[in-house]
Amino acid sequence: MTTIISPASILGSQSPRLKSLPPLGLYIHIPWCMKKCPYCDFNSHEVRGGEGNVPEAEYVAALIRDLEAALPQVWGRRVTSVFFGGGTPSLFSARSIDAILAAVRALLPLEHFAEITLEANPGTFEVKKFADFRAAGINRLSIGIQSFNPGHLQSLGRIHDDRETHRAIEIAQKNFDNVNLDLMYALPDQTLEQARNDIETAAAYGVSHISAYHLTLEPNTLFHRYPPPLPDDDLSAEMQIMIEETLAQGGYINYETSAFALHGRESRHNMNYWTFGDYLGIGAGAHSKISFADKIVRQIRYKQPREYLAKTAPDVAASGAPMMEQHEVGRNDRSFEFMMNALRLTRGFTTEMFTERTGLPITGIRRQLDEAERRQLIVHDYRHIAPTLTGKRFLNDLLQIFLPEKSDM
Repeated sequence: MTTIISPASILGSQSPRLKSLPPLGLYIHIPWCMKKCPYCDFNSHEVRGGEGNVPEAEYVAALIRDLEAALPQVWGRRVTSVFFGGGTPSLFSARSIDAILAAVRALLPLEHFAEITLEANPGTFEVKKFADFRAAGINRLSIGIQSFNPGHLQSLGRIHDDRETHRAIEIAQKNFDNVNLDLMYALPDQTLEQARNDIETAAAYGVSHISAYHLTLEPNTLFHRYPPPLPDDDLSAEMQIMIEETLAQGGYINYETSAFALHGRESRHNMNYWTFGDYLGIGAGAHSKISFADKIVRQIRYKQPREYLAKTAPDVAASGAPMMEQHEVGRNDRSFEFMMNALRLTRGFTTEMFTERTGLPITGIRRQLDEAERRQLIVHDYRHIAPTLTGKRFLNDLLQIFLPEKSDM
């Protein structure tokens, strides 16, 4: 029996093509921290024997070789933002950060006035060091405050106290006009008034950006193995509403589930992430999403610093980027991955952006959109899609509607 394959079926099996490539960000991972926090599931590694035991110069050289090896994947594309994450990137000297940024500028076309963010923890702040970070080209600082309450800082395993927290913010504001404060709520034994005090204290500083994350018990963390007493769902929801109302009164716009910014001060790097933009990640355990005309790929670098350094050694670096894992994002997964990010945006997104970033027509998820609207989780028309207040509150329920029904063939 002869099987006849129609042209339509052949076309349907082809990978969707992108008419244009999205913006490109650069993520640089510094994996070391002074102490591993019990809630942290990031690829971070506690410094053994003091800060001087970090192989800083060797790691900087490895990052540069990693970037050089990755260039063919992003050749000619402009970089719109740079983000140093960790770990605690502020453990590194300003000289090292300067050397990394010098290599970035030499190897990639960096957009004029690109946003360049460095994550820092209060226990690493020194006046001269942060002035030098600014001189090296860092123009946005993200400080891991988590709480202003000394008891909660202790329960979270932070190495700084409340006095160091206030001092760090003051130093930051003397050197940077774009500062983010990371806070957490629904902490062990936290009351609504304690959460309110944290958020009001942060807002009083008038920084350009505040992130407020719900503490979750992630697998492979100490808190997951030994759960502390956390606020129940009702109290956590009260805290979230209080945070949104308090920051709105302070002039902050809740533009993403956990992100609040003064007008025009949204994080450009994170906005690119949430709108399914591209990012090249270098460093131990860094993730990348790179689009090509005919495919979208995700990559993960080797996670353990020693293994990463071995894979980027001069004698092996010529064999390519130190990739632990790489896979292509299939047709069925593109829609879900886009929605998983973009539905976190309070204002939602345009249907045109969905098509531009996925290469797929919005009609491919019409049934899911109608179901989400029927359940009052989104509002949508032919031009725009946005979560409702209910959709924001029950984001996981909303996202489940868009889960792929079956894997790509």
